[in-house]
Amino acid sequence: MAVGPRIAAFGEQALMVELGDVFDETMVARARAIADAWERLGHGPALPAYTSVVLHFDARRKSLETAEHDASDVIARAAPAVSTGTARLIEIPTVYDGEDLTDTAARSGMSVEELIRLHAGRDYTAYFLGFLSAFAYLGRIDPRIVAPRLERPRTRVPAGTVAIADGQTGVYPLTSPGGWRLIGRTDVVIFDPSAADPARIHAGDRVRFVRR
Repeated sequence: MAVGPRIAAFGEQALMVELGDVFDETMVARARAIADAWERLGHGPALPAYTSVVLHFDARRKSLETAEHDASDVIARAAPAVSTGTARLIEIPTVYDGEDLTDTAARSGMSVEELIRLHAGRDYTAYFLGFLSAFAYLGRIDPRIVAPRLERPRTRVPAGTVAIADGQTGVYPLTSPGGWRLIGRTDVVIFDPSAADPARIHAGDRVRFVRR
C-alpha cells in the first residue's frame, strides 16, 4: 500500500516533508512544486531536495499545528508544472581540461573526446541548490559515464570548476573542498554575493555546457 508524504517538525519554525525513499525525476519535480507553492502562498521560504522539502514558517504568526495543516493543503494541491519549454536556459562556456577527465573517460570505457561530447551534448535540469551557496545539482548525465565520488575528497577545488559524480554534474561556485570528479572549468561567476540575485542558477533552470 502506498504511503503518503510524512510531515514532521524540523526545529521550531520549519517542517520536514518526506515524499519517499527513491530518487527519480518525478520525485524531484514534486518536491520543487511543493516548495514553489508554499512560497507563492506566502507561508515562508522553502528548500526542496531530492525526495524531501523543508518548509519554513513564522512561529510568531502561526502555530505548528496550523503550519502542518497548511503543509497538508499545499501537498494535496501542488502538482509539478508541465514543461512548456519556457524554463530559463543557462549556457556555461566550458574548457574541458579537468584533473579527472582522462581517468573518468578510461573508467567509462570511452575516449576523452567521447566523454566531452556526451557531457556537452544534453541539457540538464537544476534539481535544487545545496552543499555550498548557489551550488546547483544538475541531472542527469549520460548513464554511460561512470563517475563515483572520490574516496578521499580534495581539500581545495577552485571556484568555476565543472565536475561530475553519481549521475549528476555541477559547477563549484566557491573555492572549497570537494569529492566530485573534475572535468573542466568555466569563467562564468556562479555566485556573486554583491549582486541583486547572487545565484546564477536556480532550481528548475535548464543548463547547457558549451565547449570552448
